[in-house]
Amino acid sequence: MPVEKIKSAIRDIPDFPKKGIIFKDITPVLQDSLLFKSSVDELSKRVTDLNPDFICGIESRGFIFGSAIAYKLGIGFVPVRKPGKLPYEKHSVKYDLEYGSNILEIHKDSFFKNAKVVIIDDLLATGGTAKASAELVEKCGAKVLKFLFLVELLFLNGRDVLKNYSTESIISF
Repeated sequence: MPVEKIKSAIRDIPDFPKKGIIFKDITPVLQDSLLFKSSVDELSKRVTDLNPDFICGIESRGFIFGSAIAYKLGIGFVPVRKPGKLPYEKHSVKYDLEYGSNILEIHKDSFFKNAKVVIIDDLLATGGTAKASAELVEKCGAKVLKFLFLVELLFLNGRDVLKNYSTESIISF
């Protein structure tokens, strides 16, 4: 299935989560089994040759794609969570995003030393969340092979924040 079909299913939600933001809603892609499968297949083929040890998914929509890709590749999945969600010893990073700031956390024992990790999320905007996730992976002693996104908002220049990493998206607006 062509990427254009996936792109055309993504809808704009104005003024969410706050006035002036146009939210790119991927829910229609998830609801359609063929579009969801095509999205997972397309994302998976972009990392298979890297032979990662883990897929790391960013809360929350990164969990959806990341866990499916990890399953497809037969490797482990590690979540990066918002504060207060992880029960074990964790690393934390505070970061800025397009409409505020937040904190992300990861379990300290998420990876073995020098593990090869691909970080996945649904959307690249300003890059703050992704960069914080890379910091967490690196605090655990692992290496970020690549960032992979379903959607990228080019006008927000998130790649500039991730310039030291390989970054790819399959759909751009």
